[in-house]
Amino acid sequence: MFKSFRIGSLFGIPIKLDVSFLLILPVFAWLIGSQIELLVGPLNAVLGAGLEAGSLTAGYRPWMLGLLAAIGLFVGVVLHELGHSLVAIRYGYPIDSITLWIFGGLAQLTDQPEDWKHELLIAIAGPIVSVLVGIGSYLLMLVVPTQFDGAVFVLAYLALLNVALAGFNMLPAFPMDGGRVLRALLARGRPFAQATQIAAEVGKLFALAMGLFGLLQLNVILIGIAFFIYIGASGEAQQTVLSAAFEGVTVSDIMTAGDDVDVVSPDDSIADLLERMFSERHTGYPVMDDGRLVGLVTLTDAREVDPVERDAYVVEDVMSTDLETIGPDAEAMDALNRMQRHGIGRLLVVEGGDLVGLISRTDLMTALDIIRSSGSTEAAKRAADDREPDRSPPGDGRPERGWE
Repeated sequence: MFKSFRIGSLFGIPIKLDVSFLLILPVFAWLIGSQIELLVGPLNAVLGAGLEAGSLTAGYRPWMLGLLAAIGLFVGVVLHELGHSLVAIRYGYPIDSITLWIFGGLAQLTDQPEDWKHELLIAIAGPIVSVLVGIGSYLLMLVVPTQFDGAVFVLAYLALLNVALAGFNMLPAFPMDGGRVLRALLARGRPFAQATQIAAEVGKLFALAMGLFGLLQLNVILIGIAFFIYIGASGEAQQTVLSAAFEGVTVSDIMTAGDDVDVVSPDDSIADLLERMFSERHTGYPVMDDGRLVGLVTLTDAREVDPVERDAYVVEDVMSTDLETIGPDAEAMDALNRMQRHGIGRLLVVEGGDLVGLISRTDLMTALDIIRSSGSTEAAKRAADDREPDRSPPGDGRPERGWE
């Protein structure tokens, strides 16, 4: 997704708008407004709306009605995601936010439910809410006076589309709601990771079929949804496999111990620091003062000092104290998630304010390879104890920055 910003909250859950939503909203408004004549027939036939196309398409009305219907549609999407979110919270899975973006809505759970009953109920909650929104829109349409044909059209459109979207979401195309229902049912009799792999493969097949159909119909939105499903299925399957592999493995099991991590002093000059970086081929160091972790300095920090002044400046002048750290008892999967979320390659391992180690993405991937080949997490732990200290650049441990 693109950059998002918060617009409010519901039940304590932040509601965000992705920039892509602002791009797609006028497109949806235009599509609805330009197809009013085509929509009137089905709305009259299915819902008995009693609409006349002539009055609805006069002047600027199509575009106003298109915009109102598009806004109403995305309100329904928020309610759909809120349904997922409230049930997830009920079972103890916190919600980070609900985000509206180009392909609808996304409720971001901080933890993945692995109890099949919980996932089943969370998955079906959204479509149930969409059906209820559709029924509510239909009932409102029935009580609106016929002279307010614009309101009748919008309500009839939302009634039909919300039910249709509920049905579409229940297709077994993981990671859509129907795909999650499929995974939940598969997980009743097999490991969660295996159920995810099967559901993901089914989702990929649906995505390929949907993408092919979208190409034949020249439907860009359908092609985009197919792409999203395929990428989402692949990504979540990989994440689930990683979680299963790292189950029971902590950061301390695979980190480079503190005694083996190269550090610098806050009193070291920038000139000496650069010489050391060149000789040791490191581009970042934790900064220690009397055994205490006080910061982190990188090649980027050092380069900000003018060459003629590098003997006069010391590490303390340029180092960062805004560090991304993790505890030794944290799960290895938490470390990997933290690195992915902040776009960094390593984390400083801190306990009680003391630097006790460093864990890198390379450490995690090496451990994963060992676990996969040996089938044992103990083998990965022994390999971590026996390996040479990590001498690759420790980099920048700050949030939202890559390792130098």
